[in-house]
Amino acid sequence: MLTPKKVKHRKWQKGRGRDRDSVATRMVDISFGQYGLKAMTAAWVDSRQIEAARRAITRHIQIDQ
Repeated sequence: MLTPKKVKHRKWQKGRGRDRDSVATRMVDISFGQYGLKAMTAAWVDSRQIEAARRAITRHIQIDQ
């Protein structure tokens, strides 16, 4: 397929990243609060999913108290 040699604004593709199949071992300390989330499999997580998890955790904590 033909492509132009000079392009003013080239669209960058989202890369797969290095070692996306492994679980993170660095930066696993919690900065704020007592609870945290950790992804156990490789996947893209968007803000709606993080917000839904945060709401579920706070709801569960309020029920326990």
